[in-house]
Amino acid sequence: MGIIYEDAVLIKEAERAGEHTVITVNCPDKTGLGCDLCRIILLFGLSIVRGDVSTDGKWCYLVFWVVGKPTTRWNLLRKRLLEVCPKCTPSASGIFYFIPEFQQPRPPQIFLLKFGVLMTGKAFYMLLSSSDDGHLKSRLMKELLQTSKRREETIKSLKVVLGDTMMSCDIEVAAPEVTSCLQSFLPSSVSEDIFSLPLSGELSSGVLASDSVSIIVDNALSPSHTLVQIFCQDHKGLIYDIMRTLKDYNIQISYGRFSANTKGNCELDLFIMQADGKKITDTHKKNALCSRLRMELIHPLRVDVVSRGPDTELLVVNPVELSGRGRPLVFYDITLALKDLNISIFSVEIGRHRIHDREWEVYRILIDECDCLSATRDEIKECVRKKLMGWE
Repeated sequence: MGIIYEDAVLIKEAERAGEHTVITVNCPDKTGLGCDLCRIILLFGLSIVRGDVSTDGKWCYLVFWVVGKPTTRWNLLRKRLLEVCPKCTPSASGIFYFIPEFQQPRPPQIFLLKFGVLMTGKAFYMLLSSSDDGHLKSRLMKELLQTSKRREETIKSLKVVLGDTMMSCDIEVAAPEVTSCLQSFLPSSVSEDIFSLPLSGELSSGVLASDSVSIIVDNALSPSHTLVQIFCQDHKGLIYDIMRTLKDYNIQISYGRFSANTKGNCELDLFIMQADGKKITDTHKKNALCSRLRMELIHPLRVDVVSRGPDTELLVVNPVELSGRGRPLVFYDITLALKDLNISIFSVEIGRHRIHDREWEVYRILIDECDCLSATRDEIKECVRKKLMGWE
């Protein structure tokens, strides 16, 4: 089977208000492709309102209906989506054919972004610590910066946002001592409180989680596939959360359909099978998959506000894919929520920790309390969580 390379990813932008942009992907299949595509769509700040997925195990066809923004860079989105599609090789006719790739994916390269800006007392979208000399210095780990062109684009974008307040900026490959800091120390009290959340729809503070989750597994409808039916409350990145869970379990989707309604609910029908091409008949495997899916739908992110000595600390935790990729836009949404509350940040620690046999990305934000806080702890927690879940 072959396809013209330019047709592998097509984007039809919405022509009128109220319409959806349609993203079509037609390429060779691989386990986890849906996860990779949904992660990029989430990274661009888009919401998936409907989707169809089908594959014969070698070639796949995916259609996503998304809600875009006036500032969305559609050409760049298309380029990023093409990058995660399996490679094809051209023939003399101009048709591209699939080349199976059996080598293990290489771990992502880590880069160190360092820049300093004049301190204004407000929370910047990118901020890790404030220094005593009145300047701010940020050190952010970023991927996809392998070329000098991409680094220059990043620096230029920062300059546009920060203007004359930016004093310096540099991007370099992170040294081993820097990457080792990703596995920093985490107090045991934090692990006990935020990593052991119940599967009910209500948190201890009374703030509702993503509730009303129904998961039904049926092996009778299809002779070769397991049907998983999911009904749940919609949230930002919901399709990504489901896709990454299936990817981590090495489960393939042969056919899937999902849609979100105006009431904020989402329905999914997924015909899946294991990597060996068989249905999931083992009771232990079915229960483990359902339990993980339920956890990811109820608590895709964990948010808490705690005391750190005499100070107030905001904690945000999200699971990391087995491939090593974290959830997109988490830090952006956190800082945007704090900005809406007119709360400044004193320092940020971002690290990865292995808890309960899973790797987690942990954001520890120390809130600047030089002035009286404009919101209570519960208000901070609720505002940050709603921003992360797309419920604002």
